[in-house]
Amino acid sequence: MGKSNEYKELERRFAIAPMMDWTDRHCRFFHRLLTRHALLYTEMITTGAVLHGDRARLLGFDAFEHPVALQLGGSEPRALAESARIAEAFGYDEINLNVGCPSDRVQEGRFGACLMAEPALVGDCVAAMKAAVRVPVSVKCRIGVDHQNPEEALDALTQSVRAAGVDALIVHARKAWLEGLSRARTATSPARLRARLPAQARPSRSAHRHQWRDRDARGRVCPSRSCRRRHDGPRRLSGALAPARG
Repeated sequence: MGKSNEYKELERRFAIAPMMDWTDRHCRFFHRLLTRHALLYTEMITTGAVLHGDRARLLGFDAFEHPVALQLGGSEPRALAESARIAEAFGYDEINLNVGCPSDRVQEGRFGACLMAEPALVGDCVAAMKAAVRVPVSVKCRIGVDHQNPEEALDALTQSVRAAGVDALIVHARKAWLEGLSRARTATSPARLRARLPAQARPSRSAHRHQWRDRDARGRVCPSRSCRRRHDGPRRLSGALAPARG
């Protein structure tokens, strides 16, 4: 168990994105060898797995991984609150709610990107988790799903989670197409809203981040160079979320 919870304030300027089948404890240990300060995220773990599964196997991690956030999948406030309490006891530095995964299996469980259509429910989930734990609670979302107006969908979700006291909102600046496109097509869909994010980030301390990749001649990730390019200027963002693999 990687017990800690001792970080005064998480550094959000550079983070490694959660990715199913990739960011397990072994991958995160490797990432920590590459970067001392980046915030690392687990794979998404459902509330059902946390509450009823093998917690030591699912939630255990090495103290070397700190700071590390647990990403939860779920939509029932009480289950999320209890899962967040359990995760905090394991020593996680942040609890993140997945509002971005578009897979069919996730939709059937009523969590992930389909929650973009239920901003009030997402706010209730955040409020329940905030009341249950002392560590930061964040949300990772899309700019909308299917035929939603991205401006309206993102604004509605932002207002709901801000009212609930969310500590950070991480925006994957792309729509999630839940109908008519495969997961692979969704990943390459051109519908983005990059220009909207800096304006969204200004009114609050919430960290709106987008995914990027940049490597030097030897193939090494270069966060300082890329973060500087992304964040400098009058419309800077709060941080950058890098993909877990190239």
